[in-house]
Amino acid sequence: MRVLFCTLLASAWLTLRATAQPANDRYQFSVDLTQVQNDRLTVRLVPPALPTDREQVYCLPKIVPGTYSIYDFGRFVHDFKATDPTGQPLPVERLDDNRWRFAPGSQIAQISYQVEDTYDTQLDNFVFEPCGTNIQADTNFVLNGHGFFGYFEGHRRLDYELTFTKPAGFYGSTPLRPVSSTPTQDRFLLPNYDRLVDSPIMYNRPDTTLMQVGGAEVLVSVYSPGGKLGSKFVADNIRDILNAQKNYLGGKLPVDRYAFIIYLFNGFGGSGMMGALEHSYSSVYFLPEMEPENIAQFIRDVAAHEFFHIVTPLSIHSEEIQFFDFNQPKMSKHLWLYEGVIEYFAGHVQVKEGLTSFDSYLNVLRSKIMEARSYNDTVPFTVMSRGCLGPYKEQYGNVYAKGALIGLCLDVKLRQLSAGRYGVQDLMADLARTYGPQKPFKDEELFDKIASLTYPEVRQFFARYVEGPEPLPLAETFALVGLDLEQQTPVDTLSFGHIYPTVDEQTDTTVVIIGDIELEAGQEKLDYQIGDKIVTIDKQKVTASNFTYFVQQLLASKPVGSTVPMQVLRRDARTNREKLRKVKVKIVRQQYVNTQLLAQPPNPTAAQLELRRAWLGR
Repeated sequence: MRVLFCTLLASAWLTLRATAQPANDRYQFSVDLTQVQNDRLTVRLVPPALPTDREQVYCLPKIVPGTYSIYDFGRFVHDFKATDPTGQPLPVERLDDNRWRFAPGSQIAQISYQVEDTYDTQLDNFVFEPCGTNIQADTNFVLNGHGFFGYFEGHRRLDYELTFTKPAGFYGSTPLRPVSSTPTQDRFLLPNYDRLVDSPIMYNRPDTTLMQVGGAEVLVSVYSPGGKLGSKFVADNIRDILNAQKNYLGGKLPVDRYAFIIYLFNGFGGSGMMGALEHSYSSVYFLPEMEPENIAQFIRDVAAHEFFHIVTPLSIHSEEIQFFDFNQPKMSKHLWLYEGVIEYFAGHVQVKEGLTSFDSYLNVLRSKIMEARSYNDTVPFTVMSRGCLGPYKEQYGNVYAKGALIGLCLDVKLRQLSAGRYGVQDLMADLARTYGPQKPFKDEELFDKIASLTYPEVRQFFARYVEGPEPLPLAETFALVGLDLEQQTPVDTLSFGHIYPTVDEQTDTTVVIIGDIELEAGQEKLDYQIGDKIVTIDKQKVTASNFTYFVQQLLASKPVGSTVPMQVLRRDARTNREKLRKVKVKIVRQQYVNTQLLAQPPNPTAAQLELRRAWLGR
């Protein structure tokens, strides 16, 4: 989840405000990226004018939007100091990981502290890298603002001025436009702390590509330590999906500038994960460095998901997000919207805009169904959303599985009720017009608002399947578009017993029988044993490389009831020596039931095909 608290500000407006507003009415931060000490950077702050008749508390976030995990970014702050206007040290009390208290009467002229990065920290509770920080002297800096900069309680809405001194040849990739920039220094002005957290920056020697999509300027910036993946390849790879998303959203994007900030790593990251974090005007990626063709589709899929967050929560979000509390967060119950619908859109756009086939899309849906079945389906989705930081933390991953399926079921339901004319795309556009970046909805009112914009039946859908514990009506939903959720088919095959093979470690070629040996119906006995090394089957030499193919061909060519001779090497328990033994096995018929997810019945009705065309645009 990401938050938008204001529209993108033009550079000229920022410059005007910077000169018109007194400097002491804003936070003035400075960081010198050329002065890395012990893998740390020093942050200096000239604070705004603060009342001295009461205590002041300086904070770094406990959590930031979009992460759904408590990270306590203040843990990475060291050597926190403050001075008064005469340069004398001020006493500071550290209240907890994220807060520092100044007593009443403190005149704070300057604060300084050191920040260690999260990418290679030794601290526990590792931060997922896309929302973390990286400090590699003279190489790369990933600067998520919440990892370096804080705010005084009650004073988050003041302007923020950030000044970065940068190494020669470095470029800051960000959705922000600097109010001033020289070869050695960049200066940015932001309207409040929320926008600062929403605006990551990556400094390194640039590998960037700029393109135009739907009236927006899109920056692709890549840091690839081995030079395997370049920004041009990424831009060329995602260009069609971004244009498809532009068409999907009605032909124009709701932003005029966006940045893909991509950091590639070798080996393993500290969190053991890879992925991305969305922002209103950008997304940050932490991905393994590999050959471009091996990661291309993954980048497309992840970029499609993150880019769609320009819809929600940018233009559609609740009060919990609009007024996000960085240190005492209250979660919204609408993760089905913020993450689920976005994940659904990321796959749906590709099939609807002709970038992937219907069969490939069915495979995507099959994986979502299987993944959703691994979670607790008795917990109402709204309850899980509210409790995703606490009792239902382990269920959070279901937002990308069941959450996407909620989006699908809602889409098909709307198409059915509207005779194909109205779907979730239209609903999101209506919600964006109803609310927008500056007008949050009340968490408890959203379902009623959606019902008023669409159909009364939709309110019952939410009550039963999102607020309530009932499983999603997947079978009913897929039947509407001519698909069987589960199709069970009896299958006949031939067998001469359950042989579980492995490879002899000494010869690297001989097949060894392991595992339980079971009799099939019609088999009186099996002569082979666990530990036998198969030499021949039906007088043909068997090796590890030809075993599977040979057995398949044998069963296809022999009638049921045939006896097949085998030769095996068996170790004698008394002498501990292997001896060649002749054994026989009997081929019998074996029957099992094959279950296929999302099967296409042979004769869908005209109504089913018509609704499918409305749903998928084909």
